[in-house]
Amino acid sequence: MTTKIIYAIEGLSIWVGRAFGWCILILTLSVSYEVFVRYVLNSPTVWAFDMMVQMYGALFLMAGPYALAQDTHVRGDVVYRLFSVRWQARVDFTLYILFFFPGMFALFWYGIEIASDSWRYKEVSWNSPARIQIYFFKTLIPVAGFLLMLQGTAELMRCWKAIKTGVWMKRLDDVHETEDLLMNEDLPEPSKG
Repeated sequence: MTTKIIYAIEGLSIWVGRAFGWCILILTLSVSYEVFVRYVLNSPTVWAFDMMVQMYGALFLMAGPYALAQDTHVRGDVVYRLFSVRWQARVDFTLYILFFFPGMFALFWYGIEIASDSWRYKEVSWNSPARIQIYFFKTLIPVAGFLLMLQGTAELMRCWKAIKTGVWMKRLDDVHETEDLLMNEDLPEPSKG
């Protein structure tokens, strides 16, 4: 049962990460469009900067749960990797409780306040004359906090299982860095010659 819950939460985090990954394409196209109209046609837009900031912000916020689900956050594991799995899980469990959850709860709690104020005032960007609405974007702040706490709960459950069994649960598979794929690949012997 615990495994199903962990994988369900992890699957949600991966799905959200993939969905918001499309922000990269939108961001790339909008930057390319802005560069073209600004430098080739000498007719810059008033909305491009705001849209780029919102796409990058959305990608950054919503990639957090995905990165946590894939265990791809940066960590200083010089000593940690020398621990047994049970001790790694104990350290992770403790750090999640002491640091991760209070921070994510603050992001969620104050994010609700920020988003509700933004919706109440129908907040618009002051960075450009386009006055693009940003209350939709600010709604992602508490959503990201909630999804991070949800994924953090799955991580706590994963740690608890590792403390009991001494083995880390396998993560749901998704994309991998090319260097990871190459390191795991059986490379042919170099030809002599």
